[in-house]
Amino acid sequence: MTKEDSINVALVYDFDGTLAPGNMQEFGFVQAIGKDPNEFWNKTYEMAVGNDASTILCYMYLMLQEAKANGISLKRDNFRKFGSMIKLYQGVEEWFSLINQYGKSIGLNIQHYINSSGLKEMVEGTSIAKEFENIYACSFLYDTEGNAYWPAVAVDYTTKTQFLFKINKGIKEVSDNKRINEYVAKEDRPIPFERMIYFGDGETDVPSMSVVKSQGGHAIAVYGDPKKKATATKLINANRVDFICLADYSEGREVYDTVCRILNKIRADYDRQQSL
Repeated sequence: MTKEDSINVALVYDFDGTLAPGNMQEFGFVQAIGKDPNEFWNKTYEMAVGNDASTILCYMYLMLQEAKANGISLKRDNFRKFGSMIKLYQGVEEWFSLINQYGKSIGLNIQHYINSSGLKEMVEGTSIAKEFENIYACSFLYDTEGNAYWPAVAVDYTTKTQFLFKINKGIKEVSDNKRINEYVAKEDRPIPFERMIYFGDGETDVPSMSVVKSQGGHAIAVYGDPKKKATATKLINANRVDFICLADYSEGREVYDTVCRILNKIRADYDRQQSL
């Protein structure tokens, strides 16, 4: 691989707690059904534990049931409306153009991906949706009238790892279960793991962080609340991540400076490999 425009780098983000504080369902949806966030999540966890079921599937089921009980329409546009209410961390809206520009200045093509247990439809409603090459997240099936009625995709902490391999092989379709298992030589994969940076906020991101790190990439744990720094510190002490940073994506802050250093290393490693 010798073309400058082929030096692709993937920045892969969890969403809840990574780009935005809390869980996205707490921005609009929970209020619309007249529930307190703790009440909604406690009911989710009780259902999951009581039935030994997936927490992700349970929260999706409860969203459908609570919306129906409260006469709330769950069409794509409604989900996107809730998504538009999501509050993002400091600097997130400016982050993408800043880091893209820096990557371009050293000959790298930065691509951004979401890898989340949140809802794709809600992420699509955010002001930053257009920045992502692809959004891998939970989603619903819709009936002929456009109403959500059943989970289409449920993404938990282990499911997230499959999407890293899809990014690695250049596969966007969640439904693809053929090409993802086909052998592709490392040098022919669009984005090697060494050119991935994974951003997460907690233990549910550990499998993805571990995969990226073990394959030569980099993982960053962010924390939005200084009280949660202990969780990030635990991850770095366990060698799960390379760096921990306050979730402020503004130019000149920890995240920006750390990612710029990683990009410099990726470029230097690429140049060294080409000279061998």
